[in-house]
Amino acid sequence: MKITVSGKQLDVGVSLSEYVEESLNNSVKKYFDRAIDADVVFYKDAHLFCTDIIVNEGTGKNLLIRAQAREEDVYASFDKANQRIEKQLRRYKRRLKSHHRPEANNILAMAATKYVLNDDGQEVEEGFDHTPLIIAEKPTSLEILSVSDAVMRMNLAGLPALLFINEKTDGLDVVYRREDGNISWVESKHKASLSQAAKVA
Repeated sequence: MKITVSGKQLDVGVSLSEYVEESLNNSVKKYFDRAIDADVVFYKDAHLFCTDIIVNEGTGKNLLIRAQAREEDVYASFDKANQRIEKQLRRYKRRLKSHHRPEANNILAMAATKYVLNDDGQEVEEGFDHTPLIIAEKPTSLEILSVSDAVMRMNLAGLPALLFINEKTDGLDVVYRREDGNISWVESKHKASLSQAAKVA
């Protein structure tokens, strides 16, 4: 597995890089022997060291495993994020392994566009319309998934919510994490136009 270690306005020394590569390799290889790559980024937030880890686990299913952590010590920050990666992999080990089966190599997805909006949170005067400014956009896809797979992908990627096409109903559904830790599933009656869907290897 190729591991890229970098810092945002922070020097990452040889010792830390070697520690990261050895530790992360050991954690991931317990569950996958062909993970493609991983990015580990360190940065500071006030007095805390922050670690952001993203692993592409190599099934060809666009699965990303992401974890973040922040601690007063840079090694402790990495260790906590790495433990979270390992916990997620352990939790979903059996289901992720099933994605390696040849018959599971292709999935259907619908082309979409993802936008990043800048909402500065300022109060808007009465009578004025406030439209958030689009600051970035890029192509993405809405995948056809079961509800349980959608929840798994949301958890692995560390996302607050996931929009997907329900494989049973063809509806555009959403799963999201509630403040109480539970997960809500919004089932839509609107059908996706599957004629626009394409195979994703």
